[in-house]
Parts: sequence; C-alpha cells; structure tokens
Amino acid sequence: MPITTRTTPSRHADRTRDEPEVVHQILDEALVCHLSFIVGGEPRVLPTLHARDGDTLYLHGSTGSRPMLAARPDGLPVCVAVTLLDGLVLARSQFNHSVNYRSAVIHGRARLVTDATEKRRALAALVDHVVAGRSQDSRPPSDRELAQTAVLALSLAEASTKVRAGGPVDQPEDLSLPHWSGVLPLRLVAGDPESGAEGVAVPLPPYLRTYRRQR
Repeated sequence: MPITTRTTPSRHADRTRDEPEVVHQILDEALVCHLSFIVGGEPRVLPTLHARDGDTLYLHGSTGSRPMLAARPDGLPVCVAVTLLDGLVLARSQFNHSVNYRSAVIHGRARLVTDATEKRRALAALVDHVVAGRSQDSRPPSDRELAQTAVLALSLAEASTKVRAGGPVDQPEDLSLPHWSGVLPLRLVAGDPESGAEGVAVPLPPYLRTYRRQR
C-alpha cells in the first residue's frame, strides 16, 4: 500500500508491514474496530462492528448515530483502528515488558452507503464477518429494518499496519537476574453455543460447532 504522511510511523518503523494482505488479515480476524471522528470540534471514538469487502471497509451503525448523521452529504473524515493482542511479553526488567500484537490504522473520508443493493451486500458481509456462513442461515433485513440501519464505507487506500512478534528483549546486564522471562500467548476462544430462550427447533449449525477466529 502507498505510504503517506499519515501512515508513516514515527516509532518502531521496523514493525511496519505495508503488504495489503496483512491489512486484510488483521481486519478479517478482528471482531470490533474503533471509529474516531470530529463532531462540533470535539473528538469522538466509538467501538463498532465492521466487515471488509475487497478494498472497502464497511462500518455498522444506527441512522441516528453521530457519525452517520455527520457523514451526510459529503462524507466524514475518520480514522479506524483495530488491534489483535497475541501475547504478553515479560522481560526481566519492567522497562522491556511489551506485548505481541497486530494492528491496523485506516485514514480516509467515509461515505454513507445509500444504494440499497450495496447496503444489503454490506450488511450480509457484516453478518458473515461475525460468523462465516450466517447470512445464508438467517432472515435478511426487511425494508423497514434496512431504513433503520446505516452503513459507512471507507476505502483501504490509506492504511498502515504494525506487527510485533517474538520474545522479550533482555538487556545483557539483566540476564543474570532471578526473574522469569518469556511470552504468555493469548487467543480468543469461543465457549459452548447457548440456544435462545424461546426454544430452537433446529439442530446446532456445523459452523458453530467449529467456530474460531482465523489466524
């Protein structure tokens, strides 16, 4: 991806990854992103669901939410951030403690999706992003539900990623200290599916039996 002034790192440039597939993998694995924007001169940050379709990131919200209203009619300058935490890095010194992570930051002007066909495609992508295959195993939104839901579209043209992996960086003078040093890996694990309170007459779908976030 092209490097711009907004995607040029000021620290740890060695962790930067500019391959488009790295951005795609991070966005596809993460369940939640954080959308930041300015309204009335004040900063706002909102957690929301997202889904990627090619080089477009779709963001879900209510038609009455601040970013959706602010995006009319000329779009909204935004910054979207996603972080996946892969491990806690414990060094012998407190200063050298860190985390293993994969992060993506996207800058751009988000547009409000007004075309009904694109909007339905984006909402189906959002459902499938949460659980792959779910859009074909659930009722699509009615016209009324579609009108109550808003979607922002953001190009991935200006995106940057950083990745840290590996163990702690202990200083030579700390190697003899009597403290454990290493990595505590972390991962998201799904629990057992729980049927709805109204009772479910169909068996558990196979995609829920084997559910996991890709890595």
